[in-house]
Amino acid sequence: MNGRQLQKLGVPEECVREAITAIQFAISSRTTDSKQVKAKIKEVLDAPEAFLDDDYFAKFAQAIIDDRNFVRAEPVAYETWGKSGIDQESHFQMRQACSVPVAVAGALMPDAHVGYGLPIGGVLACDNAVIPYAVGVDIACRMKLSVLDIAADAIDSQFNRFKEALEGGTRFGVGKEYQKPQAHAVMDADWSITRITREKKDRAWKQLGTSGSGNHFVEFGLLTLTERDEELNLDAGQYVALLSHSGSRGAGAAVCSTYSAIAQAALPKKYEDLGRLAWLDLESEAGQEYWAAMNLMGDYAAANHDVIHRQVSKLLGSQIIAGVENHHNFAWKETHGGKEVIVHRKGATPAAAGELGVIPGSMADPAFVVRGKGNAASLGSASHGAGRQMSRTKARDKFSWKAVKNDLEKKGVRVLSAGADEVPGAYKDIRQVMNEQADLVDIVARFDPRIVKMCDDGSKAED
Repeated sequence: MNGRQLQKLGVPEECVREAITAIQFAISSRTTDSKQVKAKIKEVLDAPEAFLDDDYFAKFAQAIIDDRNFVRAEPVAYETWGKSGIDQESHFQMRQACSVPVAVAGALMPDAHVGYGLPIGGVLACDNAVIPYAVGVDIACRMKLSVLDIAADAIDSQFNRFKEALEGGTRFGVGKEYQKPQAHAVMDADWSITRITREKKDRAWKQLGTSGSGNHFVEFGLLTLTERDEELNLDAGQYVALLSHSGSRGAGAAVCSTYSAIAQAALPKKYEDLGRLAWLDLESEAGQEYWAAMNLMGDYAAANHDVIHRQVSKLLGSQIIAGVENHHNFAWKETHGGKEVIVHRKGATPAAAGELGVIPGSMADPAFVVRGKGNAASLGSASHGAGRQMSRTKARDKFSWKAVKNDLEKKGVRVLSAGADEVPGAYKDIRQVMNEQADLVDIVARFDPRIVKMCDDGSKAED
């Protein structure tokens, strides 16, 4: 029988090769003749489990079972926070992600909106496998907040001093880099662990200390604590703080595209719609390479923020006295339900019991320093921000940047640069988002933006 005839019998295209091999072996051994082949194939299709020990049809039977189990009949159940503010397309993406065979648990945060593969705000636990697009294109996109030793009233009375520190301390825009690379120990790490990290090292070094585009920002604001926090070693009061949001720049994007392509190439043709949910087994060579590269990008993104905060605080003439930072596009090996799993947080903040993190709002709305409660249903996670409520195109069409900027200034927020697609109205209400996840985190402090810098050159969004 040929491939077309086998497919007419119901053999999946991906299993035809195993079927032909089984038929050839069975006929050559004279245990099955050509007249019995059709009936034998139907028997295997009807009950493949019964042939797993068969001398000739075992591999074909296993291929049939694997094909049928490739996508779950029913997705893994997941819990949602902030249900009323999440669109159906985000739920569709989450259900699809929870249908891949390696998925074991999931959760959807209140800032969720449509992304690539896994929605932004999606949390997905997998069994010994990693999904590059569930980590995200901007690997290790993260937050960093530094508390400075400057009097709170200086942020208004010495505006030019703060402005010059932001303007000189980083660069915005796709492809932006420094002619003289910045110094940091991360560049002494082993970048030869994969071909792509080796090739991107020099570019990454030049981009160290830059901020990219999209929703990435660096801003000064006032941090308010209503009571002393021992871990931060800060008394109740108001402090000047520096807050930044960005990731691993071009190097991280290259790692994502390289290994997602490898994962997608292994998907059977009929599952092409799962393309951006293609996974890598962590026991495979590609899986181990991606894991090593992802962790290097995590270190690089952290270093990127270190350099920005170092440069800005130096230009300001201040010292850092406390800080909080966290990734929110990453995958971690964690134990949940007594089993080690790979937890992907794509636009979600780690919120294990006692873990500190930062959840931003918008250029007009507060960010919050939070402490996780370790909620098991959320896989120890919380939102990574307010979350968009409209597309960038819609925001540009709906809002006048000049009018928004004037309104912000009346509220005490001065924006040095930004795009109209990042106006506050493009985002959900961060206060409501925080209320919807009160069982996930406790609020430790509130950060109110005062001087904001973002990309305004029309660069493609990197967030």
